[in-house]
Amino acid sequence: MKTPTLKSRDGAAVDKVAIEAFRRDFYGQALLPGDAGYDSARRIWNASIDKHPGLIARCSEAADVVRAVKFSRANNLLVAVKSGGHNVAGRALCDDGIVIDLSAMNGVSVDPELRTVRVQAGALLGDVDRETHPHGLVVPTGVVSKTGIAGLTLGGGTGWLARKYGLTCDNVLSCEVVTAEGELVTANNEINADLFWGLRGAGGGQFGVVTSLRFDTVPEPMTVRIEAHWPDIALEQLVSAWQAWAPDAPDELTVNLTLVSEPGASVQATLFGAATFEEGPTRELLQEFADRAGVAPTIEVRAGLPYHHLKSPFPDPRVEPERALRIRSEFFSRSLARCTLASLLTQLGDRRPMGRRQLAFTAMGGAYNRVAEDVTAFAHRSERFLLEHIGDAADPWVDRSWATARADGSGRVYPNFPDPALDDWAAAYHAGNYPRLAAVKNAYDPHRFFDFPQAI
Repeated sequence: MKTPTLKSRDGAAVDKVAIEAFRRDFYGQALLPGDAGYDSARRIWNASIDKHPGLIARCSEAADVVRAVKFSRANNLLVAVKSGGHNVAGRALCDDGIVIDLSAMNGVSVDPELRTVRVQAGALLGDVDRETHPHGLVVPTGVVSKTGIAGLTLGGGTGWLARKYGLTCDNVLSCEVVTAEGELVTANNEINADLFWGLRGAGGGQFGVVTSLRFDTVPEPMTVRIEAHWPDIALEQLVSAWQAWAPDAPDELTVNLTLVSEPGASVQATLFGAATFEEGPTRELLQEFADRAGVAPTIEVRAGLPYHHLKSPFPDPRVEPERALRIRSEFFSRSLARCTLASLLTQLGDRRPMGRRQLAFTAMGGAYNRVAEDVTAFAHRSERFLLEHIGDAADPWVDRSWATARADGSGRVYPNFPDPALDDWAAAYHAGNYPRLAAVKNAYDPHRFFDFPQAI
């Protein structure tokens, strides 16, 4: 393999003198191919992504981001922005261009009097929880502690508390952003309000580099952790019961259903969930669901857990290291038709899987649905559930399963699971909000400095 070189968008190599001048003025680490730490810096969570940037600018502060943007503009570089590196499509990296790496900017500062928290964009969800917990506060975030806070927020942000307190993007108060012009600006409901609107739910990297976010918080609830298993059951009946019940459950209860197929094994069904009320009502609701499903599960309930303990016990394919994954998703505003569901289960249980396959159902409802679609850039407020098809990158099952389910879907896709294969991406990601998003793009990045496949 040839050694990657920093190149402009038109393919010309960047002058080495210019590169060294940038490195001298850069406070963080500016890594070139061959430097110690370069290979580890270009590895991200999804092992199917193997890109070779010409330069990785690991920023130490917002001023470094400004320097990187101005250097990129001056040399017409392709730019990728990395925070947690959790984006399934690998937008955190690019070939031959520059990666503006925020992972070292991971500070979290809590204001207990105002009950707000300022979070640098390189922080992970676990970093946020660790700092807010001593103050009895929490930011409603996702389900995996190693997810980057910035990427999650900019694409919406579903999680265990979303049905009660809204998406993560609904709890943002302001953002600090480096624009395509290299200016550090504030965006909130009073200043750069159109930019602030667009940052909440359109997906990361569209309008600028977010260097920090300020969140509102809620009192940290004590939670009930739920895990239920159904061995050797009628899966079609189970999924049908979940679709009818989970999105309409009380806001305090979130229950997601996962079906797993391993090579040579039968399909296993597991309900993962969390509740913010007492153990007794939780068990009663689970019994209600078991009665609908017609089969009693093996249930594990652990009560009295702080919220941050929910993010690590649940098995999740999206935190498995060094696995080459493919994920396709679709929102649903109605239940799957019986024939569609039967086909999905047949495909999932094919005895020739290349590796683990998963159908992951995430319940919407509650506060998620009580926000109008144009209040933030996140346009998928009327959906009942999200279905992810998760498998090995080389397994054709993912595409077959997604195509089968999409016949009943709403044609919309979660922005945090960008899908390179989509042709109708504008409608799928942004629906009726796309024209306004295009106007924000034209105002803040008219020359498409922040550009990638399926960018606005």
